[in-house]
Amino acid sequence: MRSPRATRSVVLLSSRRDAERFLAVLPRRLGKFGLTLHPDKTRLVPFRRPDRVDRNDGGNPGTFNLLGFTHYWSLSRQGKWVVKRKTAKDRFSRALHRFREWCRWHRHDPVETQHRTIVKKLKGHYAYYGITSNASALERFLYEATRAWHKALARRSQRGLSWERMVRLLRRFPLPAPRVVHSYVT
Repeated sequence: MRSPRATRSVVLLSSRRDAERFLAVLPRRLGKFGLTLHPDKTRLVPFRRPDRVDRNDGGNPGTFNLLGFTHYWSLSRQGKWVVKRKTAKDRFSRALHRFREWCRWHRHDPVETQHRTIVKKLKGHYAYYGITSNASALERFLYEATRAWHKALARRSQRGLSWERMVRLLRRFPLPAPRVVHSYVT
């Protein structure tokens, strides 16, 4: 019989002392239900608002990665401290690497077929990473994806493919613009 698995969770507590007590009691509480904590994935992360960090103490606001996003503190448009999310560097690099590999292996497919698949890939990326405060990472992914597609198409012949021709191609086969799919107020 498989042991039950819980999803990932984040618990934010206001003081370090409370966090240490919580972390000490949590394994015993979960043990009552036959659950355990993964020792490599359970840890205390200092995550303070930047205006409350003691710089003399060598402290920093802290960030953490969860579910493909880096969570960090930033000021909202109203000037209040909020937690924002952006695509984690490793996930961004991995997605871009896979996209480039796909372009490389499918560069001789008809352009129409490539375009249909690329549109699906971009929409899928936007569907997961399209959250409030992550628009710049989505725009950067579109830019890098366009460059990767151009490079793959340019290697189809010895003549290459100029950017002028690529721009005409993109007018005929437009790529979807990045958009925030999951919006929440910060």
